[in-house]
Amino acid sequence: MEKILNSYETLFVIAPDISEEDTKALIEKFTSLIAENGELGEVNEWGRRRLAYPIDYKTEGYYVLVNFKSEASFPSELERIFGITDGILRSIVVRLEDK
Repeated sequence: MEKILNSYETLFVIAPDISEEDTKALIEKFTSLIAENGELGEVNEWGRRRLAYPIDYKTEGYYVLVNFKSEASFPSELERIFGITDGILRSIVVRLEDK
């Protein structure tokens, strides 16, 4: 039976007090995790931006937007891993509508 791949987009915000090397390591960790469990699309590093409101007394964060395709079960696992990873302030995974 053929696997059905849905299109998704995830945006995650990395804490600003983490070193540049650790930031790159976190981005590599999540992009490789996505690539292992689906098809990695475009990765846009927006860089350091001001947050709309303070999170844990931090007013800035490093934003990364990733487009990918995967099976329906993977996004919940990705959200779980975002939640238990130190250095991730916020994250969201959204399913995109196929045109």
